Amino acid sequence: MNREDIWSGTVVKKSRGLLDGSNLYRRVTVRTDENRTAKVRVTRTLWNELAVGDRVVKDAGQEPHRA
Repeated sequence: MNREDIWSGTVVKKSRGLLDGSNLYRRVTVRTDENRTAKVRVTRTLWNELAVGDRVVKDAGQEPHRA
């Protein structure tokens, strides 16, 4: 998914990891309203706010946010 995409969905999984050995990446797996699954990189603040089952919305040119 790129920055200009528009979508909304439900968090089905949260994960984080040191993929390159030095930076901690936070991701959520989202099942969109179109019934597709996507892994989305999110900020630390949003990652801490979200729980499995929460709704997330992404508007064009914006970062994902909790609905």
